[in-house]
Amino acid sequence: MKNLPNILTASRLVLALFMFVALAAAAGAVPWLSERLTAQDQLRLERWAFWAFVVAAVTDFFDGWLARKLNAVTVWGAILDPIGDKILVCGALLGLMALGPNAMIVLPAGLILFREFAVSALREVGAGKGLKLPVTLLAKWKTTLQLVAIGAEMVLTSWSAFGLPDTPDVVGPATLAIHGLLWVAAIITLITGAQYWEAARKALT
Repeated sequence: MKNLPNILTASRLVLALFMFVALAAAAGAVPWLSERLTAQDQLRLERWAFWAFVVAAVTDFFDGWLARKLNAVTVWGAILDPIGDKILVCGALLGLMALGPNAMIVLPAGLILFREFAVSALREVGAGKGLKLPVTLLAKWKTTLQLVAIGAEMVLTSWSAFGLPDTPDVVGPATLAIHGLLWVAAIITLITGAQYWEAARKALT
């Protein structure tokens, strides 16, 4: 039972990889495979990618909760958990942009990716100097907000794959709300990045 949290974390990595490949294939970006897909196959892959994302996002909560409940916190789990989060978020954003041009998500998605890579590099440099940057409460909420916003963007981008109403009075408000949620996630992401940067600056000086 004590291996269960690490198994969930590892499964998140596998699901994130599957999700990205499925989105890339649906976008026509996977050699040999994409050219053999029908329109229905592409829609099916988009749905599978979404559900893989949802299951992976759920494991993000349960692996940490189980690790604490079972007293099974391990070094590998502590390393893989944030890596799994970043791979899931980055893979989903890149997959969404591969599906087609969407100017409304390019900037917030780019800001999120920039922050994630910058903080990862900051953590790596800090670790070499014996500096630890513990995860803040706002950063935990940031991850949750990112996952909800990205999941909503996946539904919006693959709207027809889910058979949702395509009337303007439904699509218009949904588009505005979902893009707005992604922007909120991007802003919170940048705030937490600035907090980590300031904490590292103070500790190193």
